Amino acid sequence: MIMLIFALLIGLPSASVEAALDVAPVWSGHPVGFCLLTAPPHQFVAFYDAERRMTVAQRALEESAWRLTRLDQEIGWDSHNSVTMALDDAGFLHLSGNMHCVPLIYYRSEKPFDAASLVRVPAMVGRDEQMVTYPRFLRGPAGELVFLYRDGRSGSGNEIFNAYDVETRAWRRLLEKPLTDGEGARNAYFEGPVAGPDGYFHLCWVWRESPDCETNHDLSYARSKDLVHWECSDGAPYTLPITLATSEGVDPVPEGGGIINGNARIGFDGAGRVVISYHKHDAQGFTQLYVARREADGWRRVSVSNWTYRWEFSGRGSIPFEIRVSAVAPDTGGALLLPFSHDREGSGRFRLDPDTLQAIERIPSAPSGIPSELRRAESSFPGMSARFAYDAGRAEADGVRYLLRWETLGPNRDRPRDPPWPEPVMLRLYRVSE
Repeated sequence: MIMLIFALLIGLPSASVEAALDVAPVWSGHPVGFCLLTAPPHQFVAFYDAERRMTVAQRALEESAWRLTRLDQEIGWDSHNSVTMALDDAGFLHLSGNMHCVPLIYYRSEKPFDAASLVRVPAMVGRDEQMVTYPRFLRGPAGELVFLYRDGRSGSGNEIFNAYDVETRAWRRLLEKPLTDGEGARNAYFEGPVAGPDGYFHLCWVWRESPDCETNHDLSYARSKDLVHWECSDGAPYTLPITLATSEGVDPVPEGGGIINGNARIGFDGAGRVVISYHKHDAQGFTQLYVARREADGWRRVSVSNWTYRWEFSGRGSIPFEIRVSAVAPDTGGALLLPFSHDREGSGRFRLDPDTLQAIERIPSAPSGIPSELRRAESSFPGMSARFAYDAGRAEADGVRYLLRWETLGPNRDRPRDPPWPEPVMLRLYRVSE
């Protein structure tokens, strides 16, 4: 998969720094996702330290000193190998990461709110756990802890859903069959599930035929109220697993057609209808932003931009994105806003007509949720950029939140870089107010 890792976050409220706290020096030779989890009065940070060791820092919010727990994992050069965490309803910490088509790596604490008691758990369910990538925790419709991951390789993999029982401290399959099945020939790359205002979890994905990112194709869609029973946008039920032939097509983009995994977004209009934003090549071969909305006669697809540049991408591994698209959302005047960033065309927002989805005008970007002083790289090493992680938990009070910041070089298709490498940089926690 292509990892979408970038420092510019758009469409968020303006913010100011209230306090900063050093966590630890971290590896900076390539980007990989870290995790911040706040559960007042506790706070946890999962990261790879200066020696590339998987580490969890923990503190009480009123304290300034971190307690570090180092786990038996070290990261190589793969930008897929992010680390993620969650707390269950009993306060036990769950952690997973450092996986790209390798056996499951999963830890659980033996004491509530205690990272020092994390122990390796060799299996969750015990099957389909030998080629794991993209671990993700989320909360289901009843608040249950759910774990998602891909089983298999790029171009040949299935999406697995597990659910956790707090009483028995055991995982089970939420879906006895995979949600999607590439039938050994392809796999689905997901955006979501995203909880919508209509009570559904919404999901879109592209299919991909091989590890070459150019082979992405066919934007597809499903929705569910319970993450178990899935249906098309017209309410027709899916039979699981969903295959290419049985998936609901949003846009039949062909291979090489300019769509890429990790760059489609699920948003909603003022009436709560799902709107998917993405990009593909137009009839002239230029790469444009598109939006798609399910209407009475099917999916309406509208080209938003009118650029004269083609983003050519191909090959394997993590690459930098030249175009980045955000989710559509209504503005206060009734129109829809589509934020974007483009290496050549700059950043901004398209204001869309809420009825036709046609672009009305391009306007400047909204104030960033990241204070401007944090977006500039401090390191003098060429190619360094600021990286950020938002809080996967909750802040102390309304209007106050936490943000992680560090700096790295850009992705390198998951291959080692020749030295010299940048020195480790400080991973720092910021308390910001809006």
